[in-house]
Amino acid sequence: MKKSAIVLSIIFALGAGTVTAQQMSKKDEVPVAVKNAFKKDYPQVKKVKWDDEHGTYEAEFKMGNKDMSVTYSKSGMKEETETSLKVTELPKSVISYVAQKKYGKIKEAARIVKADGSVVYEAEVKSGDLLFNENGSFNSLKIEKD
Repeated sequence: MKKSAIVLSIIFALGAGTVTAQQMSKKDEVPVAVKNAFKKDYPQVKKVKWDDEHGTYEAEFKMGNKDMSVTYSKSGMKEETETSLKVTELPKSVISYVAQKKYGKIKEAARIVKADGSVVYEAEVKSGDLLFNENGSFNSLKIEKD
């Protein structure tokens, strides 16, 4: 009985080590072109967390007191940049729209700049993310399932 428990403990420990190694190697799968583009765009950023977003690569980092993320294609082309905002920094029309439509409290806010330079404001509410154009006009509700 003791041998079985020891053997199971060893197998579990090895399995846990394997998962950690797989997670580590996944981090290293960010293409060189993506890493180089990020270093060129944000040379002052030293700490970055990478995520593979179904073929695109998202870097999450802090710049000043703002949380930011930037998404690159596999070839290193910047697709969009997202910067966190205080809710009060959203255009007034966004705040008014959310209140008028009774979506509830805005939990988080962000300004997204697409590759073509267009701007989208994002207001996260209980039911999902509300997206607005750069003039603050409502575009869509994006509901993401965890």
